Amino acid sequence: MEALLSAGESEMALTSGRALPLWAEIFNDEMGDFWSGEVRWNQPLAPYTTYNIGGPAEGMVFPGGINEIAYLIQGLRKLDLPWRVIGGGSNILVADEGLAGMTLVFRKSFGKIKVVREVNDKVYVRVQAGCSLGKLVSWALDQGLSGLEFATGIPGTVGGALRMNAGAWGAEICQLITSVTVMGGEGCYCIKGQDDLNFSYRSWGEGPGRLAMEAVLQLKRRPRDQVAERCREAKARRKLSQPQGVASCGSFFKNPPGVVSAGALIDQAGLKGVRVGDAQVSEKHGNFLINRGQATAREMIKLMQLVQSEVKEKHGLFLEPEVQLLGFAQGDAP
Repeated sequence: MEALLSAGESEMALTSGRALPLWAEIFNDEMGDFWSGEVRWNQPLAPYTTYNIGGPAEGMVFPGGINEIAYLIQGLRKLDLPWRVIGGGSNILVADEGLAGMTLVFRKSFGKIKVVREVNDKVYVRVQAGCSLGKLVSWALDQGLSGLEFATGIPGTVGGALRMNAGAWGAEICQLITSVTVMGGEGCYCIKGQDDLNFSYRSWGEGPGRLAMEAVLQLKRRPRDQVAERCREAKARRKLSQPQGVASCGSFFKNPPGVVSAGALIDQAGLKGVRVGDAQVSEKHGNFLINRGQATAREMIKLMQLVQSEVKEKHGLFLEPEVQLLGFAQGDAP
């Protein structure tokens, strides 16, 4: 059910001069019991990604609650429609042809933050998956709560951060987790405690089709000026080492286990500054593949494969993408 289809696999019909998927009418007729919100048809996905790359989503919705998401998924399964979830779009590369089926976007309508309890200096905070990581860091700073300073400047949403176990400089979000509400592909959900989760490097340990709905984080109350200083240090460190003011998805490749970083391997292969069209290996950080302005997904994939080939030849190591590749036909991307 979660598998993505290429845009060419969905037949299209012209409605009011604009191409719509044939399933649009069926969706509108059959989904009344499952979804009453807005559907955006043929919505360009590029503005919903930090790469600013990607073709249209056949259908796009913006759910605002766990039960609403559960009913929606159940309805999509009933209609046998492909679907997927995106958040802040910071760790995805969408094919130029776009995405078939329905795209569920977790953004600010599903981004509430709430303190659930406080014990001495420990503060337990529930946050929904659509909350941007930047908003959560700023909120914690305003409240004088420490623990999230490492995430200063990391783009994307809390849901994406949970799924990828976002981290920097030895800190990871899993270190703050007390529980996560997890939804399966059938629309059923449960709460898993920290001991029930299997976080690892860039993974939360859940299988395909499992979604993070919300999490409870344990933060610590600290003087606000101390939290602010740590945030400033993290921001300055990120600015010093990473490209600024260009479209990227952050680190493109995972670091191979037990060796130097992917960025160092790419640098040692002499690939900094290498371009394929408007896709380029950053001259500042080798593990950032950037969009210089008009890059296509196809160009980015070719650049990715070039980097993988050169690093494999020089170091004997295969660089696995950290970024999710969405909507690519089999054989276009690994």
